[in-house]
Amino acid sequence: MKIGFMELVVIFVVALLAIGPDKLPAYAQKLGQALREFRKVSQDVTQDVRESVIEPLEEAQKPLREALEPLEELDKQVRGDMKDLEKEFKNIGKPKPPEKAPSAPAEAAKPEAEEEQPAEAEAPAEENTEQTEGEKV
Repeated sequence: MKIGFMELVVIFVVALLAIGPDKLPAYAQKLGQALREFRKVSQDVTQDVRESVIEPLEEAQKPLREALEPLEELDKQVRGDMKDLEKEFKNIGKPKPPEKAPSAPAEAAKPEAEEEQPAEAEAPAEENTEQTEGEKV
């Protein structure tokens, strides 16, 4: 809840009428001191709560979080595998789409044919060398 300008004016007018113009500055000063003390005490309490409760809890949570990280990764993997299995089960009994054929079958066959030719060319050359050696002996 926020207090706007108009609410402050109303509070000031009521205080002026209730306290009187002579005592109003002294009461305003006391109110300011009380607010400062309240802020100081609330900051001290907040700091004490943070040091005694929140920080120890955060320190206790660190090892737990570190221990949970592998489990979370495993959970993600299992969920991904389950999604894949669900897709596979949904596709059971459905015909598979035909696989795309290579765009250039002649080009794919060419390197294989070229690899075979040198091997075949080497074999007769070895046979010829053996025959010539046999003839020489």
